Amino acid sequence: MARAIWSGSISFGLVNVPVKIFSAVSPKEVRFHQVHDADGARIKQKRICSADGKEVPYEHIAKGYELSPGKYVVITTEELEKFDPVSTRTIDIEEFIELPEIDPIYYQSSYYLVPDRGAAKAYSLLFQAMKDSNKAGLAKIVLRTKQYLCAVRPLGKALALSTMLYADEINPQSELEGLPEEATKPGERELKMAEQLIESLAAKFEPEKYKDDYREKVLAFIRQKAEGKQIKAPPAERGPAKVVNLMDALKASLASAKKPPSQAARGERRSTAHAAKSAGKKRRRASA
Repeated sequence: MARAIWSGSISFGLVNVPVKIFSAVSPKEVRFHQVHDADGARIKQKRICSADGKEVPYEHIAKGYELSPGKYVVITTEELEKFDPVSTRTIDIEEFIELPEIDPIYYQSSYYLVPDRGAAKAYSLLFQAMKDSNKAGLAKIVLRTKQYLCAVRPLGKALALSTMLYADEINPQSELEGLPEEATKPGERELKMAEQLIESLAAKFEPEKYKDDYREKVLAFIRQKAEGKQIKAPPAERGPAKVVNLMDALKASLASAKKPPSQAARGERRSTAHAAKSAGKKRRRASA
């Protein structure tokens, strides 16, 4: 059973909707510990002073902000606490904007908002109004002594809250090197074929279709090794073929995309067999 990690209220205008926050995601990754290869024991790390080489007790470790290489300003926990934002236990919506205006690059972590006791009607009203108007609420919230900019938006049957990056945390594209110039604008025929190819591969987003193949393979490998089974190296995956001509690649991709999967596979096998047969004839002629 999921547990709420925060409780408070959504505030907009003079309206308050009591809510609880639940984590919306559970990231899964394969985690490893550092161990001694000789006996498998965990490796312990010590905090060593770079000046005298001695171990430093935890109570004598402070925070330091680097002004220049090797020069630090030491800040105490008590000094930082003076700047902690006041936890008001509210999600203060400052304005409502069109949901598509928020580019996904701004989103960080996402949570679910669930109505607290007695707030179901007010919660449903806010949810439906935002859904019908396709709006998102920009708000401020304090989580674990840190203030975040966040977006409150309808998602499925619930309101979701996503913490956001600030504008100065997004790297401007003007600093990127190698972006195409105006002279590299695609031709009309190439563009039309590319659009046809995109349309032929269009599908409804079904996230359940996609799996973390790497994680599943690594976990299977770990289980096999733990059971003392013989480990077989997975076959090497072929890299993408080199594109010689853009138009030829578009035509071949369109032709392949229009075939049923089984037919495309048979065509690929026939092409492979034909290439092998031609190579065999060339070798026989060369030996003759």
